[in-house]
Amino acid sequence: MVADIEPIAPVTPVDARDRGREEIFSLSPGQIAGLTGIPGSGLTRVGLSLIAPYAAQGHLAYLDVRGWASPLTAWELGIDPERFIVVRTDDIVTWGRVVGTLLDGMRGVYAEIPHGVKDSALRTLAARARTRRTPLVFRSLAGKLPQGVVHLHLKAREVAWEGTGQGHGALIRRRTLLDASGKATRGMERTIEIEDDGTNHMRVVPNLGTQTSRRFA
Repeated sequence: MVADIEPIAPVTPVDARDRGREEIFSLSPGQIAGLTGIPGSGLTRVGLSLIAPYAAQGHLAYLDVRGWASPLTAWELGIDPERFIVVRTDDIVTWGRVVGTLLDGMRGVYAEIPHGVKDSALRTLAARARTRRTPLVFRSLAGKLPQGVVHLHLKAREVAWEGTGQGHGALIRRRTLLDASGKATRGMERTIEIEDDGTNHMRVVPNLGTQTSRRFA
């Protein structure tokens, strides 16, 4: 593991020796990202960072299925509170209609996907996002997404918390291993480590080499 960890802007993790990360951690208008993986790994923060740049152009929406969403995460990323909206619903019957409405009126959308939503509904919403040129982040709670829907797929594989030994204490930092794949990675799967210390910056650990899972819990 390379020791140097470089601070980056909250929404564009870039290392000068690897410009490809700039493409991976950004969404163009109408592109879709998909997030899967273990809870508590920082995926909400990563997903919001993908649409955060669009807050300068209009409102962003978070569709909260689990009832866990806190606007503090968005505020820490520099998203103006006046331009961030949280909508809560776990009804799969109305869920697709709500997402479609948000895609029509918001500048960027982060949507948790409840269990039971059909792949065909996700494909329809993805097509709508592309038509409306609205960047969309899907957070699958079922752990899967249909093939070919997302431009970028990020799967949280492992997470390590520092400073919370024995179940208590002050959190110093969180490190997460992400498997990145999709068109954003040109069809190749890449492993990226993200460090998050709770401030308004996330950092990519550059030149990630062979990684053992013994560091992670």
